[in-house]
Amino acid sequence: MSTASANQLDSRLESKSTSFSEIPIIDIAALIDGSNPMKVADEIGYVCENIGLLCIKNHGVDKQLIKDAYAQAQAFFNLPLEQKQQLNIINSGQTLRGYIPMYADNVDPENTRDFKECFDFGLNETSISPFFGPNLIPEQPASFKETFEQYHDAMMTLSRRLIRAIALSLKLPADYFEKLQKKPITIQRLLHYPPQKGKVTLEEIGIGAHTDYGFLTILSQDSVGGLQVQNRNGEWVSAPPVEDTFIVNIGDLVQTFTNDRYISTAHRVINTSGKERYSVPFFIDLDFNAEVSVVPTCHNDENPAKYEPYTCGQHKYERFVDSYAHLTS
Repeated sequence: MSTASANQLDSRLESKSTSFSEIPIIDIAALIDGSNPMKVADEIGYVCENIGLLCIKNHGVDKQLIKDAYAQAQAFFNLPLEQKQQLNIINSGQTLRGYIPMYADNVDPENTRDFKECFDFGLNETSISPFFGPNLIPEQPASFKETFEQYHDAMMTLSRRLIRAIALSLKLPADYFEKLQKKPITIQRLLHYPPQKGKVTLEEIGIGAHTDYGFLTILSQDSVGGLQVQNRNGEWVSAPPVEDTFIVNIGDLVQTFTNDRYISTAHRVINTSGKERYSVPFFIDLDFNAEVSVVPTCHNDENPAKYEPYTCGQHKYERFVDSYAHLTS
């Protein structure tokens, strides 16, 4: 059978249904057109402080571009494994671009093997350094490079608007974080989650429980579902797809900046739909050498800073070294 009911779920993988109060949908039209950015900023700030993850609608990203991205992702993942392996991420060295085969990237290795395959893309650079350098581009599908360059540009535009809103929500100048993002680390990821059948246990799911390492994630997910989010009570909550929206969540850098006022939300994926699941997340951080330290509006004598300053790139690279053996060889 190909339905979720045909699967036996480990009790640790069960989730409850979602209520609006737990994963709200925010209309960001007034941020996109500039008519009332403070209103949207306050709504985003409330969610970041009390919930940690939100959906956004009226985001301004072209629907056809999103459809094209999914078509290109599906076409790529349908290629023979031998063809995809020619673009294996280990061939990119510190740049960390290319194909990541099944089980090669595990975000919660002590508990879970990730049942997924990925492809990472970014701004094309000639010089090589951690997270920067040339992309590994498949010859097929033919429009892959053009589509994901356009998609990356669209995500950069949207993320910068959202990041300005986050700054405003913290009573900071709108460009507070933007000054630290002149050449930010970005990863445009494509994800494929094959369906799981039979008995599904914590030891192997689509992607294990984790928080995102960086600043902000903008996730497009297809109609299949499977995303689960951990709420403030420690319960796992289903986050079903909502048409024409993106899921947005803050990462560990924002939790540091805000002295734990805004919390990076744990999430995972379990695909028991009987269908192939695809998603397209975009990750944006800061410049490699940018300092991450608690912002002035989030600490005082009564609430001192909990974190020592650190640099964005070193923090992120250390996390990737734990995942990719080729970085230490």
